[in-house]
Amino acid sequence: MTRRRWIADTWSPSTGHPTHAALTGEQAQHLARVLRAQPGQIFDVVANGFLHRAEVVGVTDSEVSFMLLEELESDGALPIHLLLAVFKYDHFEWAVEKATELGVARITPVLARRTEKHLSQAAAKRAERWRRIALEAAKQSRRTDMPEIAEPVKLDAALKAETAPLRILLSEVEQSVSLVSALAQFNQNQASSNQQLALAIGPEGGWTSDEMALFTQYQWTHVTLGPRILRAETAAIAALAICGAQIQQVS
Repeated sequence: MTRRRWIADTWSPSTGHPTHAALTGEQAQHLARVLRAQPGQIFDVVANGFLHRAEVVGVTDSEVSFMLLEELESDGALPIHLLLAVFKYDHFEWAVEKATELGVARITPVLARRTEKHLSQAAAKRAERWRRIALEAAKQSRRTDMPEIAEPVKLDAALKAETAPLRILLSEVEQSVSLVSALAQFNQNQASSNQQLALAIGPEGGWTSDEMALFTQYQWTHVTLGPRILRAETAAIAALAICGAQIQQVS
């Protein structure tokens, strides 16, 4: 039987390999009240990015504390930063969930020109909900971490801040350069297979011509996923799956 895995809210020491960890808030309430955790029970607990076999040493409604035992082998997040234009919230939340399951390291919600006004205005208030969705998806998929969900930001600021050596834009107007070929070309030119990758997915209706010019200005590679027009959330998942397979193939 697969052992239940939890991602700790706090741990000590706060740097390096921790020896103790705790769940607080909703996680603690669920483990204490619903699953009726008791001292001595064993779970898998992720703390500071390290996966441990862990023993429950204390239980209250507000905190479940663990002593961390042996460290277990685990896979790290894919070195991918997903810049995802904000679109309809149910679809956007599905994309966050599935991107987390696929191993993305970071997600930045982008406020694009064609992001509906009411979605842009409410996006900042939704960020915490997106983090909770990512946390649950990380636990479900047995990740050893959860992706960073940044605060929503306008496109220009997001592009200015991006430092990944490979920056890929899924473009509806690109017809010749495929995502696979762009990844292969980049990997041939790099000494390390663990280079950071940024991937941008547009809003419903696509990027405007001004936004496309910004991507070109900041040296993003325009690529295609093929002849079909995909929904934003479908394109995000398809692209992440391709990128993940390519990264694993060369690592």
